Amino acid sequence: MQMKRFEGRVAIVTGAASGIGAATARRLASEGAHVCLIDRHESHPPDGDHMALQVDIADEAQIEEAMGQVMHRYGALDVLANNAGIICDRSTITESNADTWARVLGVNLVGHAMMLKHAARAMKAQGRGAIVNTASVAGIRSGAGGNAYSASKAGVINLTMTAACDLGQYGIRVNAVCPGLIETGMTKPVFDHARDAGKEERLGSRCELRRYGRPEEIAAAIAFLASDDASYITGQALPVDGGNTASLNLPGMKV
Repeated sequence: MQMKRFEGRVAIVTGAASGIGAATARRLASEGAHVCLIDRHESHPPDGDHMALQVDIADEAQIEEAMGQVMHRYGALDVLANNAGIICDRSTITESNADTWARVLGVNLVGHAMMLKHAARAMKAQGRGAIVNTASVAGIRSGAGGNAYSASKAGVINLTMTAACDLGQYGIRVNAVCPGLIETGMTKPVFDHARDAGKEERLGSRCELRRYGRPEEIAAAIAFLASDDASYITGQALPVDGGNTASLNLPGMKV
């Protein structure tokens, strides 16, 4: 029987049109949440009560307007799954340009911060709430993403800690998940390249479980951190990476 940890609660999921965001929306809805799906693109709502809004989280005015619509409809906000992100390219530091850095940080870090800001304001008035940011193993160590992307995700991890310190006194918990290699729309080029080269079996081979992950596995971790099961956890960044960050993970070290 499916748990109903979010029965009657209101959740916002950003980046909800695909991948981890879509899986998270389905998971929260399956556990009884009223889900608001936010994405630049059209989302495909899960079963249950929901609303879907097209929002660019790099634009704070759009965030504020969307938050107003959520509060007008539901009158409360219990959960923010702060998932939207972009990856751009993997250019080296000497090949990178300011426009790429501005766009990646604008969505992945500043956008996260502004979503967190407006969600926390609603939660503060209620005296409760749970926020889960999607960071990445790329924010923990090098080799999992390009310079701008990795820096943005390291920023999300630090934002999680500082926001948790700001908001704990109001009963608001802030945590992060750090996914490893997951097959999503954003990572599709990596998977396509490996499959075209006949090397699909090597995907995820450098993590301890020797496989890549599924969006539903990240969604399960997000649901845990957003639930009352994690009521005494805040300010933490949880790797969900098949053990990728548990070892030195250097080329040639695993057989």
